[in-house]
Amino acid sequence: MTRLEQQIRFITEIDKVKNIFRQTYLADGKRKENDAEHSWHIALMAYLLQEHAEEPVDVPRVMLMVLIHDLVEIDAGDTYAYDSEGAKTKREREVRAAERIFGLLPEDQGRYFRELWDEFEAYESADAKYAHLLDNFQPLLLNDASGGRSWSEHDVKKSQIYKRNEKVAETSETVWECMQEIVQKHIDAGNVTDE
Repeated sequence: MTRLEQQIRFITEIDKVKNIFRQTYLADGKRKENDAEHSWHIALMAYLLQEHAEEPVDVPRVMLMVLIHDLVEIDAGDTYAYDSEGAKTKREREVRAAERIFGLLPEDQGRYFRELWDEFEAYESADAKYAHLLDNFQPLLLNDASGGRSWSEHDVKKSQIYKRNEKVAETSETVWECMQEIVQKHIDAGNVTDE
């Protein structure tokens, strides 16, 4: 198989990410978003919000990182942020998926995408922390815009949201303050349980 054929095979395969639906509603609340929409949204956020990051980040690199971070869900499926049962097998399912999906590419490109994905998952570098901030902030913003619908449907608690976002403050104090205000607004509205 030629290099171009491998790249086309990958490009065709990743089209499937458009069929992976998340638990987060679009801002208008009419339907849930898919992984492709989510990834596109946070890639734009990477450029727009860079001034709020505490450490310098490589924005084009972060944009690519967030564009590929959920491709593993083609095989592994989307595990809802607050699904403790699904979280038990998430890592194993996603690693297997990363091997297969990134393995479709020519070796050098597959290796680079896998390294970026592993870096995102490790959550240690400034780029990965910023990518995670975006990955967490976007659904929170959509939950706010859609009236807290997903939080209400899943009986989400403040403690769950705070635990999921415990590293946000070290990445951006400004974004963390904004997130806290949004969560409090939805506690007051009865969409998030205060515990």
